[in-house]
Amino acid sequence: MAADALGFPVTRTPAGVARSARGARDLAVLDARISGCRACPRLVTWREEVARVKRASFRDEEYWGRPVPGLGPADARIAVVGLAPAAHGGNRTGRVFTGDRSGDWIFAALWRAGLASQPTSTHVGDGLEVTGVRIAAAVRCAPPDNAPTPAERDTCSPWLARELALLPRLRVAVVLGGFGWTALWPVLAEAGYALPRPRPAFGHGAEVTLSGPRGELTVLGSYHVSQQNTFTGRLTEPMLDAVLARATELAGTGRPEGAEDRSVRP
Repeated sequence: MAADALGFPVTRTPAGVARSARGARDLAVLDARISGCRACPRLVTWREEVARVKRASFRDEEYWGRPVPGLGPADARIAVVGLAPAAHGGNRTGRVFTGDRSGDWIFAALWRAGLASQPTSTHVGDGLEVTGVRIAAAVRCAPPDNAPTPAERDTCSPWLARELALLPRLRVAVVLGGFGWTALWPVLAEAGYALPRPRPAFGHGAEVTLSGPRGELTVLGSYHVSQQNTFTGRLTEPMLDAVLARATELAGTGRPEGAEDRSVRP
């Protein structure tokens, strides 16, 4: 497999993505292969153009300008699945949900739930650590207008499928937004989970428990932490906290009984 200038293996076709994902033996290998993916020409053009032009407030920073891998340990019992990196967030910093307003919301909520070491995620090397949770996106490249196409979603899906397969203790998947909800079901079907018919509708607080090869998996729905939702009040901090509290309850992880009360907003 050819490598790019930074040494990441390069994948250029949907079939190549499927092969490369399937052959990743652990999360480190998977993350490197995701970082070298060039299988969606429209997304490659856009992410690299954004990284060249830059936003004025970040003009002195070197943008990542690549697909953004997931974050979190292999023993995670909870997966959080979002839409795609932001053009000047994950596409800039190289870490999922990092450096934008959506990240401010999700990491503050994870911190309150006892799943993150701090309530902020600004850049790689800022001291953030997560425990018990793996955070990923359904599509790994920043898309124009924050809108991947169905074909781009499907091309990217083997990365997510392999990521979830490499989490042997996974018990809960928290899905942020309708796009991620739609993207996740084919991934779970391929992984051997028995899906209900008709397919469950997305909604905030939706909860579906599936049977699969490694036991039960509960899928929880939450409105996405987009500025459109958080600025308008469609998604509030208590609403997001309630979903993550349910996730930690089901997974048996998060803030231990009697630990520091983090209900005060950072």
